[in-house]
This record gives sequence, structure tokens and C-alpha cells, in this order.
Amino acid sequence: MTDRTAGSWLSDALIGRTRELAALRDHADAARSGRAGLVLLSGPAGIGKTSLLHAFVNGGACRDMTVLHGRCGEVVTNAGYGGVRALFGRLGLAEPETARDSPLLRGSARRALPALRPCPGEEEKPGTAASVYPVLHGLYWLAVNLMSSGPLVLVLDDAHWCDERSLRWLDFLLRRADDLPLLVVLAQRTETEPAAPGALADLAAQPRSTAIRLEPLTEEGVAEMVGRAFPAPVDPAFVERAAAVSGGNPLMLTKLLAELRARGASPDERGLAAVAEVGQGVVGSSVRALLDGLRPWARDVATAIAVLGEEDVDHVGALAGVPAAMVEEALAALRRAEVVADDRTELTHDVVRSAVLDSAAAEELGELRARAALLLSDAGRPAEEVAGQLLLVPAVDQPWMRRVLREAAAGAESRGAPEAAVRYLYRVLEAEPESVSARAQLARSLAEINPPEAIALLEEALALAVDVRVRATLAVQLAMACLTVQRAPAAVRVLGEVLDALEAELGPDPDPADRELRALVQSVLLITGCDEKATIAAVRGRFARMAAPAGDTPAQRQTLAMMSVLTAMDGRSVERAVRQARRAQRSRDAESGTLPLIFSAFTLGLADEARDSLEGLDRALRHSQENAAVWTYVLGLSTRALVRHAMGEITDALADAQTAVEIIAEERWNGHVTMPQTALATALVDRGEPERAEALLDRIARPNLDGFVLEYHWYLMARARARWALGDREAALGLLLDCGRSLEETGFTNPAFAPWWAEAACVLAELKRPEEARDLVEWGSGLARRWGTPRALGLAALAEGVTAGGRRGVELLGRAVELLSRSPARAEHARAEYLLGGALLEAGDPRGARERLRTAADLAWRCGALALAKEARRRLVASGGRMREITASPVDLLTGMERTVAQLAAGGAGNREIAESLFVTVRTVEMHLTSVYRKLSVGQRGELGAALRASEPPGPRAPAWVSASRGRS
Repeated sequence: MTDRTAGSWLSDALIGRTRELAALRDHADAARSGRAGLVLLSGPAGIGKTSLLHAFVNGGACRDMTVLHGRCGEVVTNAGYGGVRALFGRLGLAEPETARDSPLLRGSARRALPALRPCPGEEEKPGTAASVYPVLHGLYWLAVNLMSSGPLVLVLDDAHWCDERSLRWLDFLLRRADDLPLLVVLAQRTETEPAAPGALADLAAQPRSTAIRLEPLTEEGVAEMVGRAFPAPVDPAFVERAAAVSGGNPLMLTKLLAELRARGASPDERGLAAVAEVGQGVVGSSVRALLDGLRPWARDVATAIAVLGEEDVDHVGALAGVPAAMVEEALAALRRAEVVADDRTELTHDVVRSAVLDSAAAEELGELRARAALLLSDAGRPAEEVAGQLLLVPAVDQPWMRRVLREAAAGAESRGAPEAAVRYLYRVLEAEPESVSARAQLARSLAEINPPEAIALLEEALALAVDVRVRATLAVQLAMACLTVQRAPAAVRVLGEVLDALEAELGPDPDPADRELRALVQSVLLITGCDEKATIAAVRGRFARMAAPAGDTPAQRQTLAMMSVLTAMDGRSVERAVRQARRAQRSRDAESGTLPLIFSAFTLGLADEARDSLEGLDRALRHSQENAAVWTYVLGLSTRALVRHAMGEITDALADAQTAVEIIAEERWNGHVTMPQTALATALVDRGEPERAEALLDRIARPNLDGFVLEYHWYLMARARARWALGDREAALGLLLDCGRSLEETGFTNPAFAPWWAEAACVLAELKRPEEARDLVEWGSGLARRWGTPRALGLAALAEGVTAGGRRGVELLGRAVELLSRSPARAEHARAEYLLGGALLEAGDPRGARERLRTAADLAWRCGALALAKEARRRLVASGGRMREITASPVDLLTGMERTVAQLAAGGAGNREIAESLFVTVRTVEMHLTSVYRKLSVGQRGELGAALRASEPPGPRAPAWVSASRGRS
């Protein structure tokens, strides 16, 4: 047999791996057919993972597939999205010219650019913490764009070194990969602690994942490799000893056989002693022996490469202190020794790299890494690249080191990679233990991924900070972190103390910057304090002493929006609440953000200013879509669903709520959200699906739900209505009374928010216990008169009417009909007509009753309140009236999400555009459209608009409340 180099022996790692290679090929075939998959390939160093990956990628298994193959390294593992750049780097998308023109970056995929660039671009603002979601969203669409031309294979070697953010993106991608032609293959070393163990564990838990563990070679495999290495006949005892010494590890066995050949050992009994002598430390000892046999400057070059990774010759020489000409000579020697790869300036294997580094003293290695960082910094390399070296030095004891780490953290923040920023900043904090700014910057990065740790750091920073303005910004940070972990009392206490100190410092006439800071603290205090019942009393007391700002700046508008909510919930002055809300909405400046629009829209909805409320929510949703802000988009959709429900636009409310529910289904934070489910359940009850509504509410698992000011009462109302619709009046009454008791704890008395008192009166009337409702009806009616909107007054008249009975009851219900007809509450108007019809029947006026019941059925049908429409028709027919059967139109058969998709498609949006705007996959859109076509009996997209219009009830005349609200405007 001819001589073989160690490099060729390394390819023998595929011996005995045919089963694993076949499994990878099967997964590739599945990806071609649209079944996405994840393969986790694991095993100890040298077991053959890399060789197997190369055989898979370069063989026929990946034919006609786009393959992106990358490798992670220890030095770059800390950089945010380092693994992503290892995969996508060869596409050149980070280059400005390519990024500008590449079809791969069309649409939302352009949001991937921060992850693809080695340093922040012009669009990113260093030092500003970016949300994680937009970049994940952009990378998802980049992958989808790649798959438009065929199946995609993402292969990442040494995934144990991969940064957390890249792994989180792969998890994000795979959770949305139904029917995508995608295969992800990750190879990791089992004996090395992963850089991001939690992220890897989440990936392993993916239902579409398959684990392949590379086991040691069998004795037959070892025999084949020995036979290839030695031309002479091989003794089975020699094979058995070689298998035992190498542990069946292909790399260990390759080096063992190379060492044995170099010593002239024979593969028989005479060679057994040599096998034992070489022993299991063969790789490390052989590398050290090779280095010891080289000249000192060649060893220095090998160590420099081990520290730097793949670098140009000049940098290697500079770090090693070796002239360029001698570096080339050293590289040639190292390649002959198979320490350095043939085609690049990089060591042949990570095990070789470890052996080279182990040969250097710890102190020497630390100094070398510090010099490497300085060298890269002086060469103008991105801060995160330099920081990768600094993270490995014993101490960042030089000012320039801390400056680089801070700059790297700012870059990681701006690209939405908080985990990377955290690692850099902890090193800064080690060197600057009393630094307030380091704690603040670190807490900003931790806020999204570890709020409790962020809060602890901010509490330390507040204890260290002296300047009141610094304390104010820290308090704002603390409060926003506290919101996510339900620690509002701590936030309110700190904000209150800081606000008192700030106002004392600023005096009566602060400059514009200080005014804005004060407004920011005020607004966050109101937001935080209005979240939980435990803090609402303190915030209401503070609010009573607070002067309304002009609304000229973002913070002032946010303050006004929250003031409008508190004014509205107090229920005393609708005019002041509307004035505050409109001032909060008057700017169309994008910097004002979405929260002021959502908060003020909530107020306007309570004030019967429904059209202004919806206009503000539409703006908030557009802003969220433009910025890929999925959380505020879901919040805006849920709020709009509740406003639309209050207006009697049940079908549109259903569409908004179900869209929000489908979006959160893909998000890991969905367990802490209740508004989408509550809004959907509320609409489902009116649609005649109380069982489905109750099942949806049963799945809500937010901790301490009963401690929240708004969400808990919406939840109780939805559950009470579902119980009532299912015929369990006693349980419904209990839930409504619970809602009233809970609201009493908050001190909020707006009669239109969660009108439990009116609902309870109707339940008690059905239970024939109207006398029990008298006190709460009188109480609710007083609140309604104080608030004064047509809806609130109409609900009061309705509650009085159902409990009064007789002629007085008819008069009051007639008054309710008149008032509610002038409000946006069309479904409530329909219910008042229905109740009036029932009262007239009891009063012996069947003709008048039939007229009211027919109106009720018609109104309810137009609103989409099918349960009420059917019940009104039933009573109408029972009283001798005639009316065609109320059946669901084809549009009524659509789910909420189907309706949303159909409307967007009818408006001319393509499937991809719809998917991007709704934060769902193209496959989801296709699935919904297929169902829409079937239910509406249409064959093509162009017929959707006509089908939707034909199936809708004819539009009624503009109700009285429209002209009334126009007059108020």
C-alpha cells in the first residue's frame, strides 16, 4: 500500500458512518418535499463530525439545494449573530452595494442587515437598545427569500461555540417552518460546555428535531482504518489494542497510526507495546512533539494563529513578532506537519488548536490575547471582533480595553443582540465595580432577556448615583423592567421618590430638556402604577396633583395619554378625558411611538368617540408594522378588537382578536398575554360560540391575573358572558359580582368600562330576582349620569328597565333604545330593542313587540351578533311575526383570521405582503385563503372583493351618533 498523509487519513473518519450519512440524506430529501427538519449531530472532539458534514454537503445529498455552511469559533462566539454571519457571510449581503440591490433583501428581509454586518450600519444607532424581534423577523424572511429558488440547507459546525442570538433565530425560524423546504444541521462537541446551553436545549426540544450521536468506531471500522494505514497484514490483537487506546475516535486513531508508522511499528504482536507506549494523549503529545521539533519562531507563528484564528500573514507575523518572509517559511513547515491547513491560514482542527494553546503558559497566553486585541483594534477591526479577544484575557485593566468593550456592547445592543452586550459589559463592570453607567448600560441589555437581573443592577446603580437626573433615567429603566415581572409596587415607590427629588431640583420653570425628563418620569409612573391593583391608589393620588402638560413632546404626549386613561376611569369628566386624549394623539411624529396612541384610543372608546379611537389605533398598528414591533401590534389589535366589539362591529372585532391570537401562538412570551384571548372570547360569545370562548379562557395561565387593573376585569366579563350564554346564570352572576368587588379595590368607577352592574341586573331579571338589583342599578345609574355618554346612559336605562318591569319598565327600555341609537354601541342598541320587545309582549302589546323584535334581529345580524339575532327572530316568530330564517352568510363562516386575510387579498395585497404585515408565514396565508375560496365559492383572487361585498348585510343609514360625534369634533 502506498503512503498516505495524515490529511488523507482524516477523510477515513467516514468509515463506519454510512448509517449517519444516509440519515442526513433522508432529511435532505424530506426538506426537498417541504418537510422542514433539524438534525443535531453530536459527539466528542475528533469523532468525525466535520468530515461527515463535508461528505454530506459536498456529496450528492444536497444536489439542487442552496447550502450555507459555516463554523463557529471560540473567539467569535460572543459576538451577537456571529453564527448567522458564519452562515450567510459568503452571500456578501453586508456590503452596501449588494444590500442595496439584492432581491434576497426585499421586503421585511432588509431588517436582517444589523445581524449580517460585522459592525452597526448607518441605520443602527450605537448605544440604543434595539428590540430583538425585528432582526429575527428580517432573518426569517431572508431565509424565505433564499427558499424561493429551492430548498435551503443551513449547516453550522462547532455549534457549541455558537452565540445565543443566532441559536434563538434558528429556533424562531424552525417554529415557523411548516411546509418550508428547509433543513438545519448543527454539529456540537459533547464534552464542551455550550456557550448558550439554554438556546441549544430549546432547539433540541423542537418537535421537528432529530438527534444523531456519533459513536466510536466499531472494531470493524478500526480494522479498516488500520488496514488502509499499513500495507502489511494486520493482526487482530493489534486492531483490538488500537481500538482500546484510541477509544474508537477517528482523529485519535489517525494520529495514533501516524505516530506508529513514524516509529516503524508493525501491525502485529510486536507492535502492541508501541501502541501502549504512545497512549491516549496521542494528539496533544504529537502536536507538542511536532512543535518542539520546529524552530522557535515557527512555534510562535502556530501560537499566533491559534489565538487569532484565520488571519492574514501580516497580522500573524505582527502578533508572533516574526517578519513576513519568515512567517511564510513557518507556515510551510506547519503545513508539512499538518498543523496548519493547506488552503488557509488556520489550524487543521480545533483539537490541534487546543493542543497548541495548552503548550503556552497561562500568563503568556493572556498577554498574547491582549496584544492580539490591541493589534486588531489598531487595524480598525469592528469592536465586537476585538472584544472577542478581550473576553479571554485575565483582566481588562487598560482604559482602551474597557472603551472597546463598551463600544462592542453598544453595537450589539443596536443590532438586537443583548446576550452579546451583556458578556462585554460584565467584563467592564468587573474592572469598574462602582460604575453607574456600566450598570445602566448592562441593565438595558438585560431588560429583554433577564428582567430580574436588570432590576437588581438598577437598584445598585440607584444606590450609587448622586445626580438626580441620572437617578431619574435609572428609575425609568427600573420601572419598565418591573412591568415585565409584575413588580409594580417597587417601581412606583422608586419613581415617586425620584420624581419628588427631581421636581425639587428643577424648580417651577425648568429648561426644555429637564421638562421632558420630568414628563418621562411622570408618564412611566402612571403606566407602571396603572398596571396592578396594588399600586393604583398611590398613582391616583399622584395624578390628582399633576398638571397636564402641553403635549408638545413625545414624553408629554405619553403623559397626556395616561392622564386621559385615569380621567376616563375616574368617570367624572368625559370632556376633560377627550381633550387629553386628543392632545396626546395630535402629533404624527413617529418618535411619539405607539403606546400614547393605544392608551388615548382606549379613552376615546370609553367616551363614545369611536371613530377617533379607531383612527388612532390604525395609526398605532401601521407604526408597529413598519417597525416590526410585534408586541405593540398585538396590543393594538387586541385594543381595537375590544373597541370594535363595544361599537357592535362583532365580525371585525373577531377578525382582529383572532389575528392577535394566531400571532402570539408563535411567540415564547404568549403565556403572559391575556388581551387577545379575552377579546376573542368576548366576540365568540356574541357569535354564538360560548363553548369555544370558555375553552379559550381556560387556557389563560398568566400568573396573578387577579392583580391587574384592566386585564382581570375584561377576563371576568368575558367569562361571565360565556357562562350566561351557556345557561349557567348563577355562575355568571357570581363572576359579575366578583368583577364589581375587584373594581371597587381600584377605585375606578367608569360605568362603560366592564359594565358588570348592568349585566348583573339583566341576569337577576332573568332569575326573577329584580329586587336584588335595585341598589346596584341605582349606583350604576348615578355613575352613568356623571359620565354622561349616550352608551353609559343607555346602559343605565336598560338596567333600570329590566328590573322595574311593567309599564315603567317599558318606558325605561324605550329610553334605553333611544339613547343607545345615538351611541356607537350598535349591539347594545339591538339588545335594548330585543328587551323592549320582550317587555311589550309581557305588557300585552304583541304588535309593538313584533316591531321591536324584528328591529333587534335585523340590527344584531348587521352587527354580527348572530346569537342575539337568532334569539330575537325566535321570539318574533313565537309571537306571530314572520321573518326569514337567520342563517350564517358565507362571510359569517369565515374565521376571524380568514376574514382579515381575505380583506387584505381583496385589497390587492399579495400573499407575502399579507404574511409580512400580520407577522405570520406565507403558508399560513395560503392555508387561510384556500379555506376562504372554498367557503365563499370563488375560484380566484379577483373574485374575493365581490364575494365579500355580496355576502355582507346591506349597510344601514348612518346612525345618529355619527352626526353627533361630528358636531363634537
